[in-house]
Amino acid sequence: MRKAFRIAQREYRATVKTKGFIIGLVLAPVVMGGSGIAMALLEDRVDHEDKMIAVVDRSGLLAESLVRAAAVRTERDVYDAESGEQLRAAYGIQVVQPARDYDVQLLGLSDRVQSGDLHAIVEISEGVLHPRRDGAAARIGYYAQNPAMDDVRNWVGRQLNDELRRLRLDHAGVDQSALPDLFDWIQPEPLRPVSIDPETGAIGDAERSSELEALLIPIIPTVLMFLMLMMGAVPQLQAVTEEKAQRIAEVMLGSVRPFEFMLGKLMGGVGVSLTAATVYVVGGVAAIRFMELGQYIPYHVLPWFFVYVVAAVFMVGALQAALGSACNDASEAQSVAFVAMLPLMIPMFVLVPIAVQPESGFATGMSLFPLFTPFLMLLRQAGPAGVAPWQPWVGLVGMAAFTALLVWVGGRIFRVGIMMQGTPPRLGNILRWAIRG
Repeated sequence: MRKAFRIAQREYRATVKTKGFIIGLVLAPVVMGGSGIAMALLEDRVDHEDKMIAVVDRSGLLAESLVRAAAVRTERDVYDAESGEQLRAAYGIQVVQPARDYDVQLLGLSDRVQSGDLHAIVEISEGVLHPRRDGAAARIGYYAQNPAMDDVRNWVGRQLNDELRRLRLDHAGVDQSALPDLFDWIQPEPLRPVSIDPETGAIGDAERSSELEALLIPIIPTVLMFLMLMMGAVPQLQAVTEEKAQRIAEVMLGSVRPFEFMLGKLMGGVGVSLTAATVYVVGGVAAIRFMELGQYIPYHVLPWFFVYVVAAVFMVGALQAALGSACNDASEAQSVAFVAMLPLMIPMFVLVPIAVQPESGFATGMSLFPLFTPFLMLLRQAGPAGVAPWQPWVGLVGMAAFTALLVWVGGRIFRVGIMMQGTPPRLGNILRWAIRG
């Protein structure tokens, strides 16, 4: 073990003393959170270009209401009342009389959208007033370059449906002014269950929950775990391949056993990951507390985070080192890199579904699978609902057993593969080395 510690010390110093590590330490959060940073920087950059919308109203009921709504919006919301500065884009409504040949008319209007003369086309069918009776004839079409993500479509939909409600009440003989709150919508508040205050014994007020707490807060430590593995475990594949190709491994194996060599490299990777994790956790907690959002920090998860980092780097790093020892050059390492990345990629694909339903059987099963536990159990623990007290311990025991198995199997593959020159990294060879050692 003394030699393994010496190798670990060398690997750790060789990594953390480089400029690349320092630069990566600074740039990694920027890259991982780039979209959020961009949204914050562009928050005040609003599109001020006026948008012309052509309306083909086959029902003859709604076009004029849309013209009035656009005029009211321009008067109230588009320009600053004091300075006169334009705050957002104005919407212009061009009412187009329906033609007999609808397809030809739609084609002509679509050409104007393609050329930029129009922003969108709104086509209102005949049966919109009574959709349950008229079925397929009740339709509002919105044609634009990017209709699914267009805020104008949402505005048009709100105005038209408000007018349709008014018309339906009129047809039913109901005076809308007598029922001013008929269509008012009250959104249910997201509140946590109440509990007893341990100090006073009184029933406390319910705490309000939010999307930030339910989704973003659990995902942050999970993404950070992914980043730690990218720093401490994933580089093992390329590093071992390079040392094998340059005959450095042969020199090292003259004084240490193959298992000690691999174990030392894994411990060095753990040290690198723990160093980066400490910097990010301490810096992140300080930044969040500075922003007066300390109540959102899941302090109870932080010890588990560091435990998971250690186990995950050993687990994934052993797989990476074993596969690296089977490769002879960089091109072969690239060919097996995708397989080596699967344990990291699969959990990232299911982050949002599990964050939304952390108590489902699917979430529990996935988080108890040892390769996915560092990501998905951490995600569930950081959420507002938490997990059953036994689950993290069962997951940790499973990780420990699986890590020991992977390190043992990886050591057997490493012992043979590191000395094999010219043998391609085929699955059959790797399995034979794992079984026979």
